[in-house]
Amino acid sequence: MSAKWRRTFWSWAFLMPFVVLVLFPFTVMFVTAIKPATEVLNPTWWPSQIQWRNFVTMWEATNFGPALWNSVYVSVVSTGLAISVSIPAAYALSRYQFTGKGFFRQFLIVSQMLSPMVLVIGLFKLVVWLGILDNVNSVVFVYAAFNIAFTVWMLQSYFSTIPKDLEEAAWMEGASPFKALVKVFLPLAIPAVTVTAIFSFINAWNEFVIALTMLRRQESYTLPIQIFSLVAGRYTIEWHHVMAAALVATIPVAIIFAWLQRYLVRGLAIGAVK
Repeated sequence: MSAKWRRTFWSWAFLMPFVVLVLFPFTVMFVTAIKPATEVLNPTWWPSQIQWRNFVTMWEATNFGPALWNSVYVSVVSTGLAISVSIPAAYALSRYQFTGKGFFRQFLIVSQMLSPMVLVIGLFKLVVWLGILDNVNSVVFVYAAFNIAFTVWMLQSYFSTIPKDLEEAAWMEGASPFKALVKVFLPLAIPAVTVTAIFSFINAWNEFVIALTMLRRQESYTLPIQIFSLVAGRYTIEWHHVMAAALVATIPVAIIFAWLQRYLVRGLAIGAVK
């Protein structure tokens, strides 16, 4: 056996326990989702009959479609708002010197220590005062506000790694500062922006406490609240529907990771080299 094959063998030997550990919860979800309702709690691993229709009945019985759309809408719009505000703020932090810059950077760090649960009562009163309680747009603005501090902090550290000489060269060629920013700087920052947007999207997709506080009607539920409603306050829990819903809820995030993984790797590499 060559040295390359030996390295491959031992690498996979060390990685397999971690692979099994990561995939085990998803395997349990999938197997439970395709079991007949009468076998869900049986101590058997594989069902006697595969019930693919569980996904169809789950979709019809749990109002899953509107909840899925609400989660997509909330996550995409809040991420877009956070990124659009954070790019100019992070650019200013990485390129310009101004009074209070150090204080502002420390403020961004401190703001990340605040849990949404600490502020949820104040946020609830604010939303009620604005008259947007039980409206998906209320959680959009709250998620965007919470993500802005994180995205600004992440982006300014990435932006600082991009040489300023490239923009100055564009200025010497006659480009305005804004044109140099759009044509030269932002294309180089796409991996960093993509990585930050992924984390912002996941934070909004998985958030539970604020959505549970702000959203009251089932028509406005996001996926975490909709799945929670399948368990909370029920005498009989249909676990095959719960697992089917949880499995389907992970698919959009998995697709996004698979689609943008090249940017994720590049962005993390950029952030590691300063």
